[in-house]
Amino acid sequence: MKELPEKFPEYSIMYKTLSRQIKLLKKTKVNSKEENEINLKIQNYQRELNKIKEKFPDNYFDEFDSS
Repeated sequence: MKELPEKFPEYSIMYKTLSRQIKLLKKTKVNSKEENEINLKIQNYQRELNKIKEKFPDNYFDEFDSS
């Protein structure tokens, strides 16, 4: 089992912030002319989320992701 990273509180906050941003961008995208730009931002944020997720034990963020 993986242990929590040394700076896990910061990573956890970053993860939650990026997740919220993605949700907001997805809502914004529906009525936006800059859909391609928004999609790129979502992809970049998702890549960062994946990097953070790799540093934590499996299923660590599942509770947050389901909300």
